[in-house]
Parts: sequence; C-alpha cells; structure tokens
Amino acid sequence: MDPQGHTPYILSMSIQNIWNNLAAGIGAIPRNDLLIIALAALLAGWIGSVMIRRGAPLGRFIRTGSTLVLVGVLVTVVLQLSRFDPRFDIAVPQLGLPEQVVEGGETRIPLQPDGHFWLRVEINGVPANFLVDTGATLTAVSSDVAEAAGLEPRRGGLPVQIGTANGPVAAQIATANEIRFGNVAARGLDVVTSPSFGSTNVIGMNLLSRLKSWRVEDNTMILVPNNPQEPLEVR
Repeated sequence: MDPQGHTPYILSMSIQNIWNNLAAGIGAIPRNDLLIIALAALLAGWIGSVMIRRGAPLGRFIRTGSTLVLVGVLVTVVLQLSRFDPRFDIAVPQLGLPEQVVEGGETRIPLQPDGHFWLRVEINGVPANFLVDTGATLTAVSSDVAEAAGLEPRRGGLPVQIGTANGPVAAQIATANEIRFGNVAARGLDVVTSPSFGSTNVIGMNLLSRLKSWRVEDNTMILVPNNPQEPLEVR
C-alpha cells in the first residue's frame, strides 16, 4: 500500500501477476476451508468417474455428490463476493455474515496539507488514522490496528490478492463490528488486512458507496449517509 495514498487496488494482467496470484492461491490452501473442500470435491469427482468407467455401483453417487459440493462452494464464493459491492449487497445469515450498514449524519472532512483526506476513526473502539481513498475498492486495515481491534480472519473466507504499488500482496478478509468517525457509523463491514499494508489504513469504496452520497466541495469531502435524519450517538 502506497503511504502517499495512491490506490492499491489496481490489478494488472501481466504474466507475473497471474503467476503471483496462482502461487498465493496455492499457498493459501492449507489454511482455507473453501479451497480444501473444493479440492476434496474435485478429487472425489475424479474417483467417481473412474468408478463409473469400471462399473462400480457407487461411482455415480460419488460423482454427483462431488458436483453438489462444488456448486455449494461456488454459491458461497458468489455470496461473499457480493458483499464487496452494495449493488449486490445481501445479508447471508446462513453463512454467519452480518448485514453491512452505514448510517448516521452528515460528516465533513477537510483536505489536509498533504493533499489527502484523513479521518480519525474508531474501529471496534480502537482509534486510528484512516486515509479516505475513492480509488480503493475495499476498506483496508493494517495488521497492528487489526490485532488491537480484535479483527479475526474469516474462516472459509476467500483468499484475496490485492494489487499494490509494490506488486500483488496476499490479504485476509475480516468483519469489523463497528467503524465510527464523525457522525457516521458502519456496522458489519468487511475489511481486508495484511502485514504488507504497513501502517496505512484506508476507507475504501465498499464503505463510501453505501452512503447516500459523497462529494468534494471547496477542499472539503462531504459524506451523507442514508436516513440521515435518524440520530446517531457520537463518541
């Protein structure tokens, strides 16, 4: 992540990046439930196909079962990906994922001397400085802040590969109970965290796009949540 605030989420389709993504995905297999399940289902499907060719009665049952498991993994992946984009935002209680809500009142953020918009944020009650980056797809949290805020990587979460100014880095998905700044509070929001982010924390578009609107006027960023008439207790 670029400490100057340049967006880290620009993906390149170079052969090197594709290879790095593949290597990161393979490296994530031992600690990712979804990948383990998918690989086991693929193996079971292959065994079932071999049994069918040899006339074994259980072959078709095993291959059908493996197909159903793979479909279930695919649905889980799609549901998790949908959480990154509010246009497809879905609460998925059966997966234990909370609804993502951003609410409160209008908040104004002045432009800082370095040319960026910075916020003093409380994430799960832990204070930290966050850069507001409208070019970042996801809200990102440094490892130190994530540890202090008790952000646990999601079991069964997707392995995430983030393109940064210094190349692709592996990141883990976690869910923040509450992200609070100014008159705004976000609850149940997905974030990514990685030691490679250094000390930089970023408010990304997965939070900003859940607002009613945001705009910049006279070197001030104005955030307007949905239902701003509802009072929000500000700490």
